[in-house]
Amino acid sequence: MNADLGRLLAGVGAVLLDFDGPVCSVFAGYPAPQVAAELVDVLRRHGVDVPPDLASEPDPLEVLRRTGATGDDGVTRMVEDALCAAECRAVETAEPTPYGREVIVAARQAGMSVSAVSNNSAGALSAYLTAHRLAVYVSPVIGRAYADPGRMKPNPEPILRAVRALGIPASRCVLIGDSMSDIDGARAAGVRSVGYANRPSKVESLRAAGADAVITSMGELAGSLMERTGG
Repeated sequence: MNADLGRLLAGVGAVLLDFDGPVCSVFAGYPAPQVAAELVDVLRRHGVDVPPDLASEPDPLEVLRRTGATGDDGVTRMVEDALCAAECRAVETAEPTPYGREVIVAARQAGMSVSAVSNNSAGALSAYLTAHRLAVYVSPVIGRAYADPGRMKPNPEPILRAVRALGIPASRCVLIGDSMSDIDGARAAGVRSVGYANRPSKVESLRAAGADAVITSMGELAGSLMERTGG
């Protein structure tokens, strides 16, 4: 067992899971660059002058973030609505992360609460969890604030919303995430963090961001949780 992980989990009462990465690959069947391009088309159709760097942006969440930064609430809502619809289509072909399900089930069997805290839409999260028979294990489901991308992680607000809903001290919660924004948000919320390096290049960056432990497979986390239950 990863010693850092074992020590970290010893006092944990709740597992907070980022969604795209630790639970599934949201855009596995509907590529994120395609979604981002469609959002850029929404901007153009509404007369927005799109700079070249935004036109080539491959991350749909970054397109939303950049749109929100303009301060045009009406356009931001249109991009938000288009992204929500795209995410709900995307989860129909999302690829489950190996051992993601086992982590959720093992955490519950160990007596922990499990919450999802994501920059993706709550509707997409709920649709995926329901389709994969996981909804009964995961509550609350916290998605991004509607048309207010400044409140996405690394803003700690969605993490703190989960903590408050669970009624468990932040110091007894751990966030599992695959990006620096997850680790930064967890630190700002007073929550411990496990960096999921789903690509080798992420190992050092997640450590540098301050993750309390780093794993390269969700199987490591599932194994640690099962050891707590004697499984």
